[in-house]
Amino acid sequence: MSVVADRQQSQEVVGEAARRRTFAVISHPDAGKSTLTEALALHAAAITSAGAVHGKGERKGVTSDWMEMEQARGISITSAALRIDYGDCVLNLLDTPGHADFSEDTYRVLSAVDCAIMLLDSAKGLESQTLKLFEVCRARRVPVITFVNKWDRPGREPLELLDEVEQRIGLRPAPLNWPVGIAGDFRGLVDRATGRYTKLYRTPGGATRAVEEDIDPEQAGEVEGQEWVQATEELDLLGEIGAHFEEESFLAGESSPVLFGAALPNFGISSLLNTLVDLAPAPGDKPDAHGGARPVSAPFSGQVFKMQANMDKAHRDRMAFLRIASGRFDRGMVLTHGATGRPFATKYTQAVFGSERSTVEDAYPGDVIALVNANALSVGDTLYTGPKVEFPAIPSFAPEHFAVCRAKDASRYKQFQRGIAQLDAEGVVQVLSSEVRGEQAPVLAAVGPLQFDVVTDRMAQEFNAPIELAHLDYTLARRTDATCAPAAHALSGAEVLKRRADGELLVLIHNKYRLRVIKRDNPDLVLEPLLAGGTEPDE
Repeated sequence: MSVVADRQQSQEVVGEAARRRTFAVISHPDAGKSTLTEALALHAAAITSAGAVHGKGERKGVTSDWMEMEQARGISITSAALRIDYGDCVLNLLDTPGHADFSEDTYRVLSAVDCAIMLLDSAKGLESQTLKLFEVCRARRVPVITFVNKWDRPGREPLELLDEVEQRIGLRPAPLNWPVGIAGDFRGLVDRATGRYTKLYRTPGGATRAVEEDIDPEQAGEVEGQEWVQATEELDLLGEIGAHFEEESFLAGESSPVLFGAALPNFGISSLLNTLVDLAPAPGDKPDAHGGARPVSAPFSGQVFKMQANMDKAHRDRMAFLRIASGRFDRGMVLTHGATGRPFATKYTQAVFGSERSTVEDAYPGDVIALVNANALSVGDTLYTGPKVEFPAIPSFAPEHFAVCRAKDASRYKQFQRGIAQLDAEGVVQVLSSEVRGEQAPVLAAVGPLQFDVVTDRMAQEFNAPIELAHLDYTLARRTDATCAPAAHALSGAEVLKRRADGELLVLIHNKYRLRVIKRDNPDLVLEPLLAGGTEPDE
């Protein structure tokens, strides 16, 4: 490629990267995250009708929930990537599991986004899982936009919710709009910057976009009466306490723009989309593993943040989701696999919209592409062109539940081995082993017990290798080294196993009280926390 052509391509990449907004939605279970995902896609005209998590009548289930277990239980189990064109921008929405038991998948996804929407239930406010995920965002310096959901249902006072955000997580709230009408009597929204009042009208079942009507502020008082008076008084109070948006503070993770709405009837979704376009950061230079930074204009590079198998049952494929860090991707280009140095072909690269797929011809920094038949890839792997690129590893979260796994049918042992290896590579669970237990009885380590249900279901359905689990009485895992492993293994209430994915030695311990005693009696024993975003069980 000539110097002129190379310069033109670099300019093209920078311009395309500036159009991208890559973000995730984080929340506590049942805060309405999957419903919000559908509402965003609906308002961006990516779909024509939205389905609630539990589809009603002829309405389908949520687009992003493609697994049978997700559709049957009405929860999100695995993350999904949705690409949405909105105006001149490309929105890459990484939907994540809301249930706490699948939070490790969420932590991996947060390594691939530039911004997060923190979804709060208007009645419940900040909940435990939301707090955990926010701490991960803080550790990764991911700026957060707050969306107060379910304002069409009875809930708390808006000022009370803002105070809770500031007091509990130290994030200064800066409301961009304000609700007219208390929670449960949602009339409309006032834009703080323009003073414009938008009255909202519900559509049947919330399956299509809500009808919005702009009303002159002077006329709004006549239309809404006392609710308008209360809203204007609260807006005056916000001005007096200086609750204004500051971009520098937002990008530094010190403040959060706040919007109100209701995802199910599609109230306030347009404001959220416009806020994402206007305020969420575009992809920037990505830190590498050696303290430098990879410019978006550099030759192609990207990192695998998620593995998923058998999304298409007809083909039984294995798909790697890769976030592009730099350069332009063109279908068919041959990349270098950082872990092995071997070439990796990209002829069948796809974009995934829930369970639907389409072929990707080109993509840019911030985009998420799905590499098909990616049997050689694992979470954290780097792909690139040109000189070698290495990005920081994506850490695993500390498991709190453990179970010995065995095949019910010894004649299906090969299928059992293949299935356990694949689920380990995907990150569905962490797989541990030891010489004492043997390869026929690996120990599965999970953040939450529902992960074991996923493993049991997939082993039976996909690999025809039904399993039985024997739960272990451990609740903590700590990292040790080969020198300390024999002494740690000899301790009462502890066991040393090796993590298959990276070969690290982990000490499983009954509980935090036993951990304290072990540390007190064995001060020289190496017992390091397994950090992921700075979160660990209390010691």
